[in-house]
Amino acid sequence: MAGLVKLKQAMNLTILLVFGIFAGLITILAFLFNLSLVPSLILGIIIALLFMLFQYAIGPAIVASSSKLRYLRQGENPWLEGVVKDLSNKAGIPQPRLAIAQDPTPNAFVFGHTASDATLALHEGLLRELNKEEVRGVIGHELGHIKHKDFIVVTMLSVIPLICYIIARSIFWAGGTSGKREKGGAIILAAIVAYVIYIISMLFVLYLSRLREHYADSYSAYITSSPRSLESGLTKIAWGLSLAPAEPSGARAFFIEDPAQAKADCSRIIENKPKYDLDKDGVLDEHELMLAMEEEAKSRWANANELFATHPPIFKRILLLRQIEQEMASGRYTDKEVYKFV
Repeated sequence: MAGLVKLKQAMNLTILLVFGIFAGLITILAFLFNLSLVPSLILGIIIALLFMLFQYAIGPAIVASSSKLRYLRQGENPWLEGVVKDLSNKAGIPQPRLAIAQDPTPNAFVFGHTASDATLALHEGLLRELNKEEVRGVIGHELGHIKHKDFIVVTMLSVIPLICYIIARSIFWAGGTSGKREKGGAIILAAIVAYVIYIISMLFVLYLSRLREHYADSYSAYITSSPRSLESGLTKIAWGLSLAPAEPSGARAFFIEDPAQAKADCSRIIENKPKYDLDKDGVLDEHELMLAMEEEAKSRWANANELFATHPPIFKRILLLRQIEQEMASGRYTDKEVYKFV
């Protein structure tokens, strides 16, 4: 698909920029502390690779142990197994293991070392609150992440900002305990530079994460031939998460929707509830909620809150799916235009 070329180009460019920024940090530190540049760069690259391998090795185990998963036995849920098998075959990827997370909130995620050993986990709340077509749309989205290898790329790339943060904190700590005033200026400057580069590299990683969410949404629309199913599913997920009393999980970047962002996205709708409650019954039904989401997609408030988010605003995701739906209705939609609106 031509769209996958575009995704890979964006991914490769972001990875090069993040590693370039990291190399720049090592170069600046070598200059400030009068270290040999080439050995410093080699050491920095080795440390980064070791961190990546470590996170790659233990990441799936941490996600599994923190998510209260129960793996489905064969034949336990024939409908769910059938949908995953059908869509996996269409996507041309190995069928992932199916698990249920014992969580009342509506959400879903995938994780694993490779596409061949990936696990697709659905929250109990998702299966309870969404209808079958909406669940199918969510599964299509998660299979898109497996198709694009998102859970591997983003997990490993997020190591670079982490290393920059550790360097910044370590330099601050060293500056406070060394007692060497003659190096105080260099230490403070190095710590500031490391922290700035940590923020910049994190912004690039977050941008890539948001981009890949859009691509997974588009892939779901293509593989299920029903963007409206994911539209309504995302609406219910965001609304359900916004009302959940529990604190957001630390692994929320893996979810189809970030609980913390869902609360932020829906807070404005709650504030403007009288405007969107068309029948004035005090409750926003599914139709009213969809209209509210579409209206909020046009607001500047959504753009302002996007920069530091792992997921695009739910309003923008719905707007993109609505554009795909219109393209499908026109009869011009083909597999070469899967990511046309991303």
